[in-house]
This record gives sequence, C-alpha cells and structure tokens, in this order.
Amino acid sequence: MPKPEPRLGGQLLLDGGTLRGSYFSRTVVFVCSHDEDGAFGLVLNRPTETQLQAAFDRTLPSSLRQRPLFSGGPVQPAALSFLYPGQAKEPAKTPLPGVVLHHDLDALIQLGKHPETRVALRVFAGYAGWSPGQLDDEMKRKAWLTHPASLELLFDVPPETLWQHILRNRGNWRDRLLAMSPEDFTVN
Repeated sequence: MPKPEPRLGGQLLLDGGTLRGSYFSRTVVFVCSHDEDGAFGLVLNRPTETQLQAAFDRTLPSSLRQRPLFSGGPVQPAALSFLYPGQAKEPAKTPLPGVVLHHDLDALIQLGKHPETRVALRVFAGYAGWSPGQLDDEMKRKAWLTHPASLELLFDVPPETLWQHILRNRGNWRDRLLAMSPEDFTVN
C-alpha cells in the first residue's frame, strides 16, 4: 500500500525557481487546506494597487478603507478571503494556530469596527486552488519549496520582500543564491 503524501495545510509554498513565466513566479502561497479533495491557498506577496474601499460596493469602516487588496490567486478572482491573527470559534477556520480565515464581507466589516484596529490583516481577491492530487504531483516534480508558516511571515514581513526574505533565511546556499537572482536573466 503506497504511503499517503504529507498534507501541507498551514505551510508555505515558495516558487523554487521553476515557475518563471507563470502566475506563481516568485510567489509565497499560504496553504490553508490540503486533503483528498484538493488544496486551497492564498498568495501572500501579491498586493494590488486597489484599496479595499474601491473593491467593494459597501461602505467599509475607516480602519479598512485604505488597506491594499491582495491577489490571492488566479482562481475565482472575485472570491473574498481574509486572514488575521486570533482564535476561531470553529477549528475549520484556523489554518494555523492563532490565525483565522474568513470569506464573509459582513465578518470583515465587523472586524474593521473592532476598537483595536487590526494592523495584521490581509484581504484577498481570488485564491490558489488545486484539484485532488494536483498539488501532490507538483510537489513530486519539485515545483515548490515548503517552509513553515508563522504569524511573522504572514503579517509582519513586507509582501514585496517576503519571497527573498524566506529564501535568504532558510540556511542553504542554493536558496540564498535563488533569492539574489534577477527576475529576468536576460538583464544581466
């Protein structure tokens, strides 16, 4: 009987240099769920130029209006997801201990009304999705590097430098070299 593939929920996936030219080039994806039905993740390092208020047809609390909307992935670009540190009432909404995942605009609005403005909040349009077995096949082909997720990596490291930051701190020369490589090798 074949050994089941390890599940990647709560982990980060990093482009290991093999995804050049694709949507996922130089991305860091937070895998929120991964099971026999497939996988769901959010790209952490693709902020858009759009502020949250411009993305929704409802008035948002002032604490949310000017925050950036992130492109969570190429699947269903109008789908809403958001992450913030906290404790979920339902275990299914906790992809990592201390992190809450939601998909409801009303819940986002209520969160924005909280007396303490949540600095650590990421709001996404779209997501990264894999059909059953697809992510397992990509892992076998070594399309992705894995790295443990943490609150710091999800919320504190600037998204523009997240991919390089993780690679530089992984502790091996290949990853450090990849982090320093130009995005376009023809510009040398």
